[in-house]
Amino acid sequence: MRDDKRILIVDDDHDFVEAISYFLERNGFTVLRAHDGAEGVRVAKMQRPDLILMDIMMKERTDGFFAIQEIRRDPVLKSVPIFVLSSFCTRLPDFEIPSSGGWLAHDMFFAKPVDTAQLLEKIRQRVGVTV
Repeated sequence: MRDDKRILIVDDDHDFVEAISYFLERNGFTVLRAHDGAEGVRVAKMQRPDLILMDIMMKERTDGFFAIQEIRRDPVLKSVPIFVLSSFCTRLPDFEIPSSGGWLAHDMFFAKPVDTAQLLEKIRQRVGVTV
């Protein structure tokens, strides 16, 4: 492996998690997985990932929102970058969720389906990985 950076993927779509995991692992990252918000918070607290990829609407429609809020309240995790990956805005391509709004304290938003090349570039920039 080229790098020791750990990425936590929190999404209830198992196929999506496996596809993105495979892609990130092939690009040198260690991938941690969780399939709902509560599990994502537990894994984040135990493993301290370098970056989190979080879906916002999972089994419970507000799962990701509450998970992000809990992570941001944790003194150890509050500075971990969170990229939201969601189909929430797929039908409204010009809709944007500002990270400064406070109600969804994320660092970057990606609409599904995700452009993996762009996602990889932004992850590398955020966690300080050079190719």
